[in-house]
Amino acid sequence: MVTIDWQPVRKAALPLYRQIYLYIRDKIQSNQWTDGTLLPPQRLLAKAFKVNRSTLTAALDELRADGYVSSRQGSGITVSSSAWSELTAAARSWQERLSADAFRSNLPMIQQINELEFLPQMIRLGTGELSPSLFPNTRLRELIAATAPKIESFGYQEPQGLRQLRQQVSLHLKKSGIMASPANILIVSGALQALQLICFGLLAPRDSIFVESPSYLLSLKLFSSLQLHFSEIPMTGTGLSLSSLKAQQKNHRHSLLYTVPTFHNPTGTLMPLAQRQALLDFCREARLPIVEDDVYRDLWLEEAPPAPLKALDESGLVLYVSSLSKTIGPGLRIGWIAGPEPVIQRLADLKMQHDYGSSSLSQWVAAEWLRQDLETDHLRSLRHRLRQRRDFTLQCLQAYFSGIAEWQKPAGGFYIWLKLNKNISMPALFKAACAGNILLNPGCLYDQQANQYLRISYAYAKTEEIEYGLSELAKLIKVL
Repeated sequence: MVTIDWQPVRKAALPLYRQIYLYIRDKIQSNQWTDGTLLPPQRLLAKAFKVNRSTLTAALDELRADGYVSSRQGSGITVSSSAWSELTAAARSWQERLSADAFRSNLPMIQQINELEFLPQMIRLGTGELSPSLFPNTRLRELIAATAPKIESFGYQEPQGLRQLRQQVSLHLKKSGIMASPANILIVSGALQALQLICFGLLAPRDSIFVESPSYLLSLKLFSSLQLHFSEIPMTGTGLSLSSLKAQQKNHRHSLLYTVPTFHNPTGTLMPLAQRQALLDFCREARLPIVEDDVYRDLWLEEAPPAPLKALDESGLVLYVSSLSKTIGPGLRIGWIAGPEPVIQRLADLKMQHDYGSSSLSQWVAAEWLRQDLETDHLRSLRHRLRQRRDFTLQCLQAYFSGIAEWQKPAGGFYIWLKLNKNISMPALFKAACAGNILLNPGCLYDQQANQYLRISYAYAKTEEIEYGLSELAKLIKVL
């Protein structure tokens, strides 16, 4: 049995029970009291520490909860051999476990962007979301209040999501030519979760995926953490290079193709109808499944885009992913996958294992939003305001970037893919811009070779911020 040669300090700021907790914990962590060591009975411990029994009990309760000691009737209190105490006894810190984690951290630059985005003084020139001023805030508040009495339950929903929402999504997809019954639809917490479920549920480690280059997917380390291999297909002015896709698939078979044919992220490219059909024909012949990410479809600024790949698909080759994040607001966290029923059931089972379903409240609100067709007026207004923002941004680029960069006018979405005419250090430009409260999304995040590119968004910053930010950015580029 151990010897107690210490008492807590009564006038210390730390409570007596906490001092006792730390004393015993330190004895265990330093291996002075090893696994299985028997401690004195509580009466003798309280006497040795010169405290009452309730103080000692509080300390022992915390030690038990943290796995340092255990007690059994008639056996007294012993140093525990639980997994957590073994970890600490072996001097394995949390930092050591983090460094050994199988899932990779975000790129340092992305981590910095994620932190700086929430500083109010930062001008966000590359952010991939709508400005809060473009959200239908008033209408959503009214809708939430009106929807509350209709909500049948705040409990979990069916594995594939709220039936009423899936019915409305089915009708919504029909407008784009996609025939998908509620049984062919899975509600997810945004398009990113859809991609996670697809990769977790349908792919095996070391599977190969075709992705466009540049691609939003390349900026995420999550998928490479799954030991998936990305084969990059270069982009042209009309979408991914079909000839390159054919050549690469001929040399090495891949598991699927991930593509954003409508207002591509980050280039803003729109794939024409004929090229969509040619791509679908090749993938059907090559038996290459397609994941179509179509979150920007409704953000056309002059005329509606060509039909989705899914609308042209007659063989169940395409999994279709979309959401309300880019049109209503990302905080709603509502998206969907449409595809063959067995695939949807498999992904629904996996989603239940992940989070047991998306927010019931958000699903009810989204169902009412679609049922009442509130999107029609909202999208009409949103397109008008985004068109104004795009045109203003293009005017600013013409004023400040003529001769130092090249760009194309996007037909929709959020982004202008800006190519600088000289090689400069993107980390240096990023750092200098941040120092001036300008936050950038460098092209190298989406393609390691895109060192001369920036993703410029006209969707988030205020127009006066866009002009100031671009004018200051041009100055920085000229002196770097």
